[in-house]
Amino acid sequence: MATAKCVHKGCGKTFADSNEDCVYHPDAPIFHEGQKVDDTPVAEPTTTSQAAEDVAPPPKPIAVTNGNPKTPSDPQRPQAPQQTASIPSAPPPESESDDPSVVVPANKTCRRRGCNVASSATTASSLRDKEDCVFHPGQAIFHEGSKGWTCCKRRVLEFDEFMKIEGCKRKKRHMFVGSGRKDQGEEALMTVRHDFYQTPTTVIASLYLKKIDKQRSKIDFPSPNEIVLDLPTTDKKRYKTSVPLFGQIDTAKSSSEIMGTKLELTLIKLDNASWPTLRSDEQRTSEITQVGPAGRA
Repeated sequence: MATAKCVHKGCGKTFADSNEDCVYHPDAPIFHEGQKVDDTPVAEPTTTSQAAEDVAPPPKPIAVTNGNPKTPSDPQRPQAPQQTASIPSAPPPESESDDPSVVVPANKTCRRRGCNVASSATTASSLRDKEDCVFHPGQAIFHEGSKGWTCCKRRVLEFDEFMKIEGCKRKKRHMFVGSGRKDQGEEALMTVRHDFYQTPTTVIASLYLKKIDKQRSKIDFPSPNEIVLDLPTTDKKRYKTSVPLFGQIDTAKSSSEIMGTKLELTLIKLDNASWPTLRSDEQRTSEITQVGPAGRA
């Protein structure tokens, strides 16, 4: 009788007698945080004749190319295109050392991984050659519960122990500030959310933008029909635009106030007309804009 190898999970025996018992796991194994287990009970013995559909012929020989096993392709079954997982690019390397022309502030933590030494207010440049920086040049690893560094072999389970792993490389002088150069690029905002309400004499408009830098911001009223805004923020964003107004305003009496999350404009009308929109280039809606306080019933 021809022999056949059982493909049930956990069995893998080669049977010559179709009446032999097959003991296997019906479900897939579990790999979780370093633990490997089949949490399903072992199935009752069955004969190979009862599970003939699960018995496969002897496997084809496996070719090995460049150390990786490669199974010959089946001409009757087209193979799906192999998908390659995209690997995020590594961040640019940090500066190797501090710029001597940059002043190191007090209580500045070393930027090298795993060092965590803070600068002192009394640290003089002549004494910095005596500094001993012990750090990790590699990246942190968190995999299946273990923690460590790519440059070291030691692995631990607790995060507190991970923070105590001593560096594997030494260098003179800590790196507190690096080159000292900051990226001056700003994100240009094309639009921000706004709304407004009005009374017979005033329009109060709000432009919602967080962290506006009060020292560098500019709000000008060059004409009765226009407001010029230049609003940089402390998180490297800038909203710069010219706002064409629906109606005319008194430029001398109109004012602005920068708040934590918005810019509020108080615009004094030159007439008592109602504004259906704030900007003259906005599309008018069918909504009725209320002027003044609501009347009592």
